[in-house]
Amino acid sequence: MLVVAAGAMALGLGGGFSGTRALLLAIAPVVPVAGVALSYGPHADPMYEVAAASPGGGLRLALTRTLAVLAVSLPLLTFTGLLLPASGAPAAAAWLLPGLALTLVSLALASFVGCRTATGVTAGGWLCAVLAPTVTAPAAESSARVAEQLSRCLDGAGTQGAWAAAAALSAVLLTVRRSAFDNLLPR
Repeated sequence: MLVVAAGAMALGLGGGFSGTRALLLAIAPVVPVAGVALSYGPHADPMYEVAAASPGGGLRLALTRTLAVLAVSLPLLTFTGLLLPASGAPAAAAWLLPGLALTLVSLALASFVGCRTATGVTAGGWLCAVLAPTVTAPAAESSARVAEQLSRCLDGAGTQGAWAAAAALSAVLLTVRRSAFDNLLPR
């Protein structure tokens, strides 16, 4: 998280790159997703089996670690976004609801396919959706295309409402599938 924030500050303020906020907003929603992948599961915790078998294990442990990741990443990345020049990108806080929704989608999907696979699919899907239009763009237009695509994915009441609905549906699915976290195997 610190590398992303420091890199954005260096590019935006030190390097004079005008599309830094758009780039930060493209990456910010997957930072908590990556944090969840790195903080929960048999690959991340040598005591995973013991923790999962304890009364506080399973989904409770996953949610506790997710909350810790969100408590650090949300203010850090939002504050960094506020310090960067806007240059046509959405507001610095526009990524908060999508970031929460993508994190909940990852946790819900993890109940089916495992934490690493779920976070990889979720983060990869988001990055493809946001960055795909820049592949064919000339280098001079790439930051403008990212800002334009981010506006489609983040701006507006309808879009934010869709992210809220995705978060709510993922939370419901996560509640229904909570027992899957009692025996989450590495995948």
